[in-house]
Amino acid sequence: MLNILAITSPIFALMGVGYASTRWGVFAKADMRVLGKFVLNLALPALIFKAMASRPVAEVFNATYLVAYALGSLGAMAVVYAVCRRGLGLAPIKATFCAMGCSCSNSGFVGYPIVLLSLASVAGVSLALNMVVENLLVIPLLLFMAERARGSDLGAGRAVVQALQRLAVNPLVLGLVGGLLVSASGVTLPAPVARTVDMLAMASGAVSLLVIGGTLVGLPLRGLSLRVLPLALGKLVLHPFLVWLALAVLPWLGFEPLEPALHTAAVLCAAMPMMGIYPTLAQPHGQEEWTAVALLVTTVVSFLTLSAWLWGLLG
Repeated sequence: MLNILAITSPIFALMGVGYASTRWGVFAKADMRVLGKFVLNLALPALIFKAMASRPVAEVFNATYLVAYALGSLGAMAVVYAVCRRGLGLAPIKATFCAMGCSCSNSGFVGYPIVLLSLASVAGVSLALNMVVENLLVIPLLLFMAERARGSDLGAGRAVVQALQRLAVNPLVLGLVGGLLVSASGVTLPAPVARTVDMLAMASGAVSLLVIGGTLVGLPLRGLSLRVLPLALGKLVLHPFLVWLALAVLPWLGFEPLEPALHTAAVLCAAMPMMGIYPTLAQPHGQEEWTAVALLVTTVVSFLTLSAWLWGLLG
C-alpha cells in the first residue's frame, strides 16, 4: 500500500500546490489558462511526437489497445446515456453530457503523470493511443449527439464538419501525425531537435497537474450534493471496468494480447477523472454549472479510486 501511495501522493500533492498557489494569489485563475495552453499546444504535442517517433509504427499503433479503449469508452457512454434517459428520465442534452463525463478521461493532465510514475516505459505510447480514440471518435460523436439533442439536424452536420476541421489543426493531432511520419520514414532526428523535443515533453507532467489544481479554484459549489456522485463513480469505476473487460475478451476474438504494461496503462487511463475541458464543452448547451461540480467531485474521489485500481493492478 505504501508503494501505491508513493505513486498517487505526488500527483495529488502537485494538484494541491496548484490549488493553493491559485487560491492564495501566487497565480491568477487566468494564469491557469495560459499554462494550460502551454501544455496543450507545446508540451503534450512534443510528448506525443516523441512517443511516436521513437518507436516502430507497428508498436505504437496497437490495434488491441485502440479497439479495447474504444469499446470501453463507447460502452460507458451507451450505458450511462440509457440509464439517464430511460431510468432517470433526464432530458437528452443532460443525458448526453452525463455520458460524456463517464467516457472521456483526463488523459493528458492527470493520466499521463500517473502512468509515467507507475509505468514509465509505456506512458507516452498510452497517451498517444488514448488521444486517437478520444479526439477522433468519442468527443466528435458526443458533440454530434449534443447538437442532435438541441433539435437541429443541420447544426449536427455542421458540428461534425467543424469538429473535423478543428482536429486537422489540433496540436495534439499534429504531434501524433508528425511522430508517425518520422517513425514510418526511419529518419533519426538531429540531436538539437531531439533535445528540444525532450525538454518540452518533460515539462508536461508537473505543469499539467498544477493547471488541474488551479482550475478547481472557484468552481461553483452551489447545489453540490450526492446527485453527482453516481456520475463520478461511473467515470472512475464503470469506464475502467469496461476497458478491462474488453481487453479480456478481445484475445478470444483473435486480437493479439497486450503486453502487461500497456494492459495496465489502458485500464488506469480509463480510471482517470473526466477531462478538464468538460465544463467548457458543456457551456454552449447551458450545462456548465453541474458539469463543473461533477468535475470537482470526480477529481477528489479519484484519489481513493485510483489508489484502489493501482493496488489491484500493480499489487
